Amino acid sequence: MQDLYLQSYDYTLPQERIATYPASPRESAKLLVYDRKKDLITHSDFFHFYDFLPKDYLVILNDTKVIKARMYGNKLKEDKSLGGRVEVLYHRHLSDERFLVQIRGKVKPHTLIILDEDFSLEVVALLENGFREVRFFTQGKIATLSEVLEKFEKIGHIPLPPYIKREDERLDESEYQSVFAKNLGAVAAPTASLHFSDISYLKSHYSHCFVTLHVGAGTFLSVESEEITEHKIHTESFEVSKEAWEKIASAKHTLCIGTTSARVVEYLYQNPPKFEGEIYQGECDLFLHPLNPPKKLDSLLTNFHLPKSTLIMLVSSLVGREKCLELYSEAIKHNYRFYSYGDGMLIL
Repeated sequence: MQDLYLQSYDYTLPQERIATYPASPRESAKLLVYDRKKDLITHSDFFHFYDFLPKDYLVILNDTKVIKARMYGNKLKEDKSLGGRVEVLYHRHLSDERFLVQIRGKVKPHTLIILDEDFSLEVVALLENGFREVRFFTQGKIATLSEVLEKFEKIGHIPLPPYIKREDERLDESEYQSVFAKNLGAVAAPTASLHFSDISYLKSHYSHCFVTLHVGAGTFLSVESEEITEHKIHTESFEVSKEAWEKIASAKHTLCIGTTSARVVEYLYQNPPKFEGEIYQGECDLFLHPLNPPKKLDSLLTNFHLPKSTLIMLVSSLVGREKCLELYSEAIKHNYRFYSYGDGMLIL
């Protein structure tokens, strides 16, 4: 019954164990390998990642690309002068004209925020969990999705997670992005992917495929309900090609690089897609935890996640809650670095 309660997923992490900069080179990050069949822990690094990975595994990667999703602006007063400074974090596209954002600073419906000389937004509605529905304007006209993304790439900032207590720097533009990032749309990196500076060996020696899940700001939302089954998890947009799905469906053994690709694989397995073309798009709202374990996923490469988060619950769904906390304790004891820029764990 302890698996049901939020408090059971808590652990204490010393502040100095939170990674604020990435390992350099990427493969120098530590790697904790846990073999479930042997109940064996091995301490290694990402230079030796392929030494542990069986050749008959299908490797699934998330090729989403992080948007420069954080912008700063000023509220426009009634007399057309600029008012208080606000921070805007882009979350996702809702419809042709509407977008979901978070705004740090007090706003109300119809508040106008000037982000750049020819770029602004209007607050349309205030939603729960601090989210705001907005529409953007460029050159005085309502902006399209492509125009909004183009503007963010020009003047936005890399949206470092809230537990990295520093401003984004030039290095984050490349380091907080996987080397195979392709499809623009995420506001947080699929961090297990950040440990690879090159995937040519993977592509030439392993069966592999790519899915796209645009990681949203909701990934950082805390679980508030005392019983985890009452938590309503955030939704994230995804797409998968027909070819990739056929590989996933027929694979005998799967390894997901990161919790994001794991969620897509499990969602598709439990909700088989009906293709009308070569690409299937959907919204993933799957919450994996020990009371709702995966049915397709065999193995997982992942980073070390926040206490009481949906991501530590996902890891617990694979290895069990007590074992997960034991592995985290082992990582702390051996000075592993935690969270987005931290070290990784391979579960086999």
